[in-house]
Order: sequence, then structure tokens, then C-alpha cells
Amino acid sequence: MATFEIVMPKMGESVIEATITKWLKQPGDMVSEDDPIVEIATDKVDSEIPSPVEGKLVKLLYKEGDVVAVGLPIAVISLDGEEVVTQETVSVAVEEKVPGTELLAEAPAECNAPAPVSTPGRFYSPLVKNIAKAENISQQELDTIPGSGKDGRVTKEDILNYIHNRTQQPKAAPVAAPAPQAPAPAKAAAKVEAPKVYSEAGDQIVEMDRMRRIIADHMVMSKQVSPHVTSFIDVDVTNIVNWRNKVKDSFQKREGEKITFTPIFFEAAAKALKEFPQINASVDGYNIILRKNINIGMATALPNGNLIVPVIKNVDEKSLLGITKAVNDLANRARANKLQPDEIQGGTFTITNFGSFDSITGTPIINQPQVAILAVGAIRKQPAVIETEYGDVIAIRHIMILALAYDHRIVDGALGGMYLKKMKQLLEGFNPDREI
Repeated sequence: MATFEIVMPKMGESVIEATITKWLKQPGDMVSEDDPIVEIATDKVDSEIPSPVEGKLVKLLYKEGDVVAVGLPIAVISLDGEEVVTQETVSVAVEEKVPGTELLAEAPAECNAPAPVSTPGRFYSPLVKNIAKAENISQQELDTIPGSGKDGRVTKEDILNYIHNRTQQPKAAPVAAPAPQAPAPAKAAAKVEAPKVYSEAGDQIVEMDRMRRIIADHMVMSKQVSPHVTSFIDVDVTNIVNWRNKVKDSFQKREGEKITFTPIFFEAAAKALKEFPQINASVDGYNIILRKNINIGMATALPNGNLIVPVIKNVDEKSLLGITKAVNDLANRARANKLQPDEIQGGTFTITNFGSFDSITGTPIINQPQVAILAVGAIRKQPAVIETEYGDVIAIRHIMILALAYDHRIVDGALGGMYLKKMKQLLEGFNPDREI
């Protein structure tokens, strides 16, 4: 009998495992090619895994809630619709592929995570090991943390709860004096702890969902990693507003979709990044990585109030029409929870639109490991001084504010200001007779 194993797919360079959140098909169900079989969740995004073949689902190799490494089989499909007889053989095959050291040898270097250590009966994911390292939790201490995952595995929630309880309790005296060692470096600043919060009568307590927890952790991490500086500049976008008003109806009739201001901002941002590549960069210790590709993330608000950042790859190589198509497609699928994992990976710069909520401006938080993020404010009619050959006059113009938050480790005020000035020149010089 011919069978096909559905495996956990690779979902971006830094993702090496995912959690099975919901099985959409059950053993005995017939599946067609591209039918969604299971919902999965990573630290980056939630997604569905479709079946690449047609047949009968005969076995699920993991339960909902299990964490599965990339590349391992998770389900078996019979291509001729028959039941699988040798289920034990399938189980043994899975066990043979599980060894932690082999799995982590395939993990990309970009993870910057130490190889997980498998103590008898326990496996630690790179995420858990990274958290333990950041919190100075030794291997011996890590081995004592109760795990709620499969086979007693320590999950992210387990170690975060342990750290929270650990900071609330006095530290026990050391069992033995440490061995002699070199003089310790200067004492690090004391760890900042959130104040204790007490609820009162009538208060409603709402637990953060998984995505909101990830956003919260990512924002705190970014502020701790990068010294943020924000610069502002106002831009006269009257030519852009007039152009869009002129072409929006014919564009929608021709293409079947709307054209917004966002693609124009993306096009200008990409051109400015080519001129100032140190804005399109990352920091690795004392090394600066100047990115070859210009991949711009688009901060997108979801209906449930959360935020996700799909990425448009190689923006500088696309036409304005191509950018418009990509912006609309990613925004629509982001709100419908239909993004693929690789579509939120690899960003080198991010744009967030405060103006969509009528905010004039703001101070955005850098999307690590990038070094800058551009915030676009609301476009408003304002009186402005216009220079003419007959002298200065006051006219009603469409004005917006751009805010660039940048990592002061490698981007100084002069560079940030030059980037914003270039954006201003590109947007104010937009051709109102341009074809699309």
C-alpha cells in the first residue's frame, strides 16, 4: 500500500519547531490536494498546512498542543485510500528521527542559539535555551523546572512562569563556594521588574492571547536591545493626493482593486534606502550587516487588535503597480489569517501607518533585528508658505509628518535626518502626471 508522510514544513530561517494547535482532518477523512489538514503556530505566525497529495488520512502522529520539529512527519496519508496496517512501524520511524542533537545540527546559524542539551528523558528547544541563557539559569537549574509539554518538555510558558516566581522569592544560599576565577567585570545594572498590580472590585481581567504575548515580549526586547532615537520631518504631499484622486477610479475599474498612498511610500522608502544603506541594516555585536536586499515590512493591524508585519521582498525591483498589488494582497491575507510563514520573514526595514487611524505622528518601536522603522502620519490640509517667482504666498496644502525611529548604536542623528530629507524630496517631487 502506498503511503505519504505529511511533514512539518520549514517556516523561515529562524523557525525550527511549531506547535500543533488544531487538527482540521481526522483519521478516516478523505483529503484532496491542497486541503488544509492542520493548524500550527510558531513564535512568528499561525498558519495552516495543506496536503500536497490526495488520499485518505489514516494516522495522526502528534496530538494538539504537541511541539514538533521542522522536517518530522506529523501525519500519514494512504494514496490508495486503504488503512495503514503497520502503525508500529510508523511510530518507530518517527522515534528514530527525533534525536535532539541531529535535529539541532540542521538549525541555521542565524538562530544564535546554543545547541539544546538532552538530559535523560528531556529535550530543550532553542527558544527555552535562549531564555535560560538570558536569565542566567544554569543547566542544573533548568533540569529542575517542571515541564508541561510532551514527555515533560519545558515550554516557553513553563520557563517564563518559573522566572516570574523565581524573582519573587529570595535566592537560596549557594551549596558550595565557587571555584577561584578571574576578577568579575563591572556589575551589570539591576534588572528592572514590573510593579505588582492589584485588581479591584469591578475590574475585568483578560488574559493576553498568544499573539499579544509575542508582541509584548518583542517590543520590550527591542527597547532593551536598541537605544531608540526618533526624528521628524513634514512633507507636502499635495501632488500625490491630487494624482491619486485623478487615477483611483480608473485604476479600480481596470485592476479590480484600490490604490492607496502606501505603495508610493514604499517606493520612496526603497529608493532612499539604496542611497543610505546603513539604514537597511542589522547589528550583530560590533559588526554591522548591510543588507543586500530591500525587504520592507508593512505593519498591519488585525481585526482582533493584534499586529502582524508581512514583508514585501525586493521592493526596489518592483514597479509601482507591482508594489500596489503586493501591498493589497498581503494586507488582505493578513487580516484573513492566510499569510504563509515565509511572508513575515526577512524584513530589513519597516513602515507603519499611524495616519490610517488619523494620528498625526508617533514614535514607533524598531522591529528587531532591523535598525530603523518609518511611521507615516495622517495627511491633513494646512496653510503653508509657498515660494513663487512673485514672492511668498500662503496656500492650502496637504501636509503629513514622517517619523523615523532608529538604532543609535549605528545610526546617528545626521544619517537619520539625511534619510528623512531624501524621503521628503522624493515625495514632494512626485510627478502628478505619472502613469500606472
